[in-house]
Amino acid sequence: MGLGYDTIAFKNEFCDGCGDCMTACAETKSQTRDPARARLQILPAQNGSANGDSVELALCRQCGEPKCAMVCPSGALKKNADTGVIDWQQELCVDCLLCTAGCAYAGIASDAEAGHVSKCDLCDGDPACVRACPTGALEFITTGAIYNRYGDHEDMFVPGLSACQGCNSELLIRHTMRRVGPNSVVATPPGCIPGMGTVGYNGITGSKMPVFHPLLTNTGSMLSGIKRYYNRIGRDVTVMALAGDGGTVDVGFQSLSGAAERDEQILFICVDNEGYMNTGMQASGSTTYGSWTSTTPVGSEFDGKRGESKHMPLVMMMHNCRYVATASMAFMNDYYAKLDKAIEASQHGMAYLHVYAPCPSGWRFAAADTIEICRKMVETNFVTLWEYEPDTGLEFTRPTDRPLPLGEYIDLLGKYRHIDDAQRDHIQATVERRLATVAGFVR
Repeated sequence: MGLGYDTIAFKNEFCDGCGDCMTACAETKSQTRDPARARLQILPAQNGSANGDSVELALCRQCGEPKCAMVCPSGALKKNADTGVIDWQQELCVDCLLCTAGCAYAGIASDAEAGHVSKCDLCDGDPACVRACPTGALEFITTGAIYNRYGDHEDMFVPGLSACQGCNSELLIRHTMRRVGPNSVVATPPGCIPGMGTVGYNGITGSKMPVFHPLLTNTGSMLSGIKRYYNRIGRDVTVMALAGDGGTVDVGFQSLSGAAERDEQILFICVDNEGYMNTGMQASGSTTYGSWTSTTPVGSEFDGKRGESKHMPLVMMMHNCRYVATASMAFMNDYYAKLDKAIEASQHGMAYLHVYAPCPSGWRFAAADTIEICRKMVETNFVTLWEYEPDTGLEFTRPTDRPLPLGEYIDLLGKYRHIDDAQRDHIQATVERRLATVAGFVR
């Protein structure tokens, strides 16, 4: 297995051109405040930008196959196998500047004041530019560490599960169980997760750990009994649910609520795709206002779901669980950190994770756009990422103060294609009200 590396990501839609990143870089690397001495540059986008971008970033991408190193005649540039950074060795450099011509990203340039080329070295894992960026346009992505840590762990599901193309739920369960491991017992109430073959059919199972298929109504109570049995015989086993919103928010709520009230040692993960997608895309208590589903159709008499969705994470927080968090597969560092905390909390009492899981089939978007939909849900504040622990209270784990326009999310989804301006305003008001409600619990 290869290695994953950290990198700096640039989101130009958040960039306001303030230049704070360049100033911080210049101060750190050249002890001046001259932006020209910075090792990254924010530049006006070239005319005819295909995406309509207003600014572009000139920065070393720490390429996997760096062209700058390939054209360097003296071997002064070389990719560091441990850090992923393309190191520059001044003692070998002959100042030919061929590297500046070889880089397609303007990531290495001549520094006239220093008398040699300069490039980003990620500040030893704590980039000054990222810390200085006030808008979140620059982000230090450390997801590679997850790959390096868990990439060699066994996938607890077999290849070839019968999930729909682009299924976010399959991505979620594979990552989750790779981390949890085989010393676990998993309940998957009726829904997409058992439907894709994790429980098995025709005598063949799709999972490599004990998994069972409870009723929609009794997942919490069955897991309670299983965990108490293992406690009685002295075995430390992670007992958990991978349940859809139907088995969590609706039909399964009574047993989940009871287990939470008793503080059972359970890790309950709700995979929320906002409907009963496995049986024909019917609306659930988690389906959002205005959504088309097969039971909230669009026509002359109906214009999508008329009610609001249940705010299940807050409901579980009010049960005094040991740990409650919301998560998205677009932010894997955030998810793994929360999963670690939830696993630990479940050794002592109830832990609940609510993972937003866009459904290409039911929400009507292209399968290749799943992760982008996940990302836009969060960046528009349609959903917010936070965690709650009784001792520390509620804390946001992603910024909420500079959201993208809501249309950048809902306009991607066919289930909202019919909505009019009044419905759009209603959804915006709901987003703002829910954000205010959650923020009210921050200490």
